[in-house]
Order: sequence, then C-alpha cells, then structure tokens
Amino acid sequence: MTTLVRRARLGLPELLLPDWPFEALENWSEGARMLRIEEFVDGQTLVVRAELPGLDPDKDVEITVADGVLTIAAERREESTEGEEGKAGYRSEFHYGSFRRSVVLPAGATVDEIKATYDKGVLEVRVPTVVQAPVPQKVPVTST
Repeated sequence: MTTLVRRARLGLPELLLPDWPFEALENWSEGARMLRIEEFVDGQTLVVRAELPGLDPDKDVEITVADGVLTIAAERREESTEGEEGKAGYRSEFHYGSFRRSVVLPAGATVDEIKATYDKGVLEVRVPTVVQAPVPQKVPVTST
C-alpha cells in the first residue's frame, strides 16, 4: 500500500507528515500482543521475567524447553461482564488471546533444574547454568 493511501486512510494530510513511518503504525497491534520480558544473568543463573498480569499460572501459562530453547506461552481469555460493554463510554484496552516468547538458552543450561515462580503479575523463570572452564585441546600438526 502506498504511503499516500495509508495517510489518507488515517486521515492525515501528506504535507504534514511526509516521512512518518506508517508501516510501524499499521503493525503496532502485533507488537502490542508480544509477551514482554526482561532477561539477565544473576551469578550462574539465567533469569527471564515476563509480564503476565491477571493470569492464573496454573491454567493460563505453559513453560516448555526443547532443543535449547525456553518457550513461555500464555493465554488471556476475555471474560464477559454483564452489562459493562453496553454502558455509555465503555472502553477496553486489554489484550486478549495467545502470547508467546522464546529465549535461546546458554550453553551449559541445566534444564532439569529450571524453576518458575509467579508473583504480582510477573512470571520469573530461573535457569541454572554450569560454567565449565575451557579445556585446552591440543591440535596435531602434520608435515607435508
């Protein structure tokens, strides 16, 4: 779609915003549904935190590890509240549906010891890693 058509659809005059990145505006809803995380190393432990407010971790969250990749999947279901949607001025900015995020685990991650906790809307996954000192390996030299 051309930039001019995008601007017209959004009701924006072309002269006011000639270089605005409208592609980002069109795709913002996809990014808004992405699971946001924090990732850092605490000693010898990889820590991944995800914002998951209002979910029941027993029913709505699934954490899996396969082929060195940690995946957090969650689903927020829309609950129907009698009469609220029909009220004048009702507006909802909540995001419903499936959320998913994958993180590549570092070498030496001990998958069997992964722990996950959920507190005040934040899921925290701790992945212990074994740091092994590099072992020097001798490379034979052949003469020709």
